[in-house]
Formats: sequence, C-alpha cells, structure tokens
Amino acid sequence: MLLAVATLTACGSQKADVLHVANQKGSTRAMMLAAGVLDGAPYTVEWSEFPAAQTLLEAVSSGSADLGLAGDAPFIFAYQSGSPIKAVGALATAGRPADALAVVVREGSPLRSVADLAGKTVATTRGSIGHHLLLQALERAHIPASRVKVSLLAPSDAKAAFDSGAVDAWASWTPYTNIAIKEGARVIVDAKDYDLPVAFDVANAAAITPKRALIRDFLAREAKALDWARAHPEAYAQVLSRETGLPIDIARASFDRNNRTAVAIAPAVLAHEQAIADRFGRAGLIAPTRPIAEAFDASVGSGLFKTQE
Repeated sequence: MLLAVATLTACGSQKADVLHVANQKGSTRAMMLAAGVLDGAPYTVEWSEFPAAQTLLEAVSSGSADLGLAGDAPFIFAYQSGSPIKAVGALATAGRPADALAVVVREGSPLRSVADLAGKTVATTRGSIGHHLLLQALERAHIPASRVKVSLLAPSDAKAAFDSGAVDAWASWTPYTNIAIKEGARVIVDAKDYDLPVAFDVANAAAITPKRALIRDFLAREAKALDWARAHPEAYAQVLSRETGLPIDIARASFDRNNRTAVAIAPAVLAHEQAIADRFGRAGLIAPTRPIAEAFDASVGSGLFKTQE
C-alpha cells in the first residue's frame, strides 16, 4: 500500500529528467536528505513511500517506480515470482547487529528457542528478510517449515497480531524489532549467527536502458550518503526520527541496520542469493527456476564500488 508521496527537486530550475525512487520507511530517503547528496543533481528525484519491501517491489515491478532499495530475500522472492526487475547496486551490512533482524516473543512467553516454535504461529511478511531468517533458523534446527504456522501479514498488521496475542512470535527487522524490544519483547532468534542480508538497489528492467545515467549517478550519491551516515550517526538519527516519526532512541538503534556500505555485485553475492532462492524453494514458497545471474545488471554501477572482502 502506498503511504505517501514526496517530491525532492535536486535544484530550483525545472528538469526534464526524473528518477522515480521507491523508499522503504527509515531507509534511503532520510539518509540522502540528511547527507544533502542530491543537492545539485542534474535531475529530479520523486520519492514514494512504502512500509515494507514487498509493496516497494510491487511498485518497481509495475513501473510506477524506476528504482528502490530492498533486502535480498524479498528481491529474490519477487524475481523468482516473475517480476520484471534487476538488481543494479548492492549494499552490505557492516558489523553484526544481533537484533536488527530477529524472531521475537512477548514478555512472559514460555517460548525460549527456535525448537519451541514447532506447532506455534509466527507472524512475518511474505518473502521478507524476517521470513527468510525464520526459515534459516528452522532449517538449522532440523524442524520442517510445515511444523510452524506462518501468518503472512504486513508489518503494521503483524505488530497488531503480536501485541494482541493472536500469534506466538514475530519474525521481523528494524525498526520493528527495536520497537518490539523496547515494549518488552524478547528475542529467541537473532541475526548474529546467520549471514546478514545484502540490500539491493532494484530497478524496473525496462527503466535501466533509458535511465542508465541517472541510476548510475544516484548509486554514486547513495554511496556518499552511506559514508556520511557512518561519520555522523547522531545527525542521521535526528533526520530519520523527523522523517519517519520514530522516537529518537529507536532511530538511533535503527542506524545499526542502516550501517551499510556499497559494494560491487560479485560472484559471492550471486552465490548467497542462490542459497536464498533454494531455501524458499525447499519451503514450497516459490519455484526457483529463473537463473540467478539474470537477476543482476552489474554494468550500471561498474567501477564505482569495491568487491566486498
């Protein structure tokens, strides 16, 4: 569901070139505004806001947005479901923030480990990084995915179901995990023992050729904004709080999840995404038949970024 639309004109005069960018709450827009990296850009950026990657990717797939940042699991889920999208940029998470991605239970819940989820109901967003973490945890514990009832909900609905006790646990990501923990939730699965997700700048396939120069320039400015956010975490948190309405302490905590660096789309990245596709496939959620290599167009950002070590 589209929440709101905001337009940012890179400079005062009217521009013929426009890049339509879909933004997930607490993500690219706040960071780039805080860093001021779009000042003087030779094109206009028109932003549209979404609560989760699923709806953001629907906008990119439909062509109502040219580009948007999403986690690797929802990107792979959408791609393998047939969406006409390609990843043109990659952002790797720095450090290992444990509660940036988690399965949480309510305060007082008897559930203590992933093994306790068997026979229980877990809320998550379909194809999300939270959904993927849940599948990883179940797989590692040798618990068939069919042993857990998964309630597929948008983040706001998942929170309501979690708070009301309609579900036993919630698999989500920051800022939702940060908010839940602040309100008393307890983590039973966190991200520290798992490969952290890569985020991708995902483009509508038909937009890549006509808007290649704009997208490449945007990727370079996004990388500068990431560098700025790492150097100015408090200033970034203040802007993030104003842009999203998040309490300042939650905005500060959310920086860990946004502490990313732009990297080249390398073979190791593709191998990681193949593993995600295979895991969703084993759970019976998708048929991973589209070649993973064809989900990426590394040429757009070629030469801009280093390969992740």
